[in-house]
Amino acid sequence: MNQEVTDFIEALKEPWQQELSAGLRKAVQGAIPDAQERIQYKKPHFLKNGKYAAVISTSKDAVSFTIFNAAALELPEDRFDGPPERKTMKLHQGDSFDPGQLTSWVKAASEAL
Repeated sequence: MNQEVTDFIEALKEPWQQELSAGLRKAVQGAIPDAQERIQYKKPHFLKNGKYAAVISTSKDAVSFTIFNAAALELPEDRFDGPPERKTMKLHQGDSFDPGQLTSWVKAASEAL
């Protein structure tokens, strides 16, 4: 675990954003146990073999989670948007996600990396 990523999550002003971001990070770690974590472009990025696997970004009212290399995934269209190669899920206060399902999607997307 990268301390800069930990510091980023802990520094988020809203507790719900901290909770969602920590859960998303845990899902990535479950999918890619040896993921490299780093802060790039002021947000946490997760890499496998030096290639982008996922990223967490935050805004005033949302936490977004992007899965890279996602063209082969069958993702619910009501939860994810974006071009086929990278799909983004936007979560707002009170939203939740299925950690097990998210872990399996990230694992499947990152297998070819």
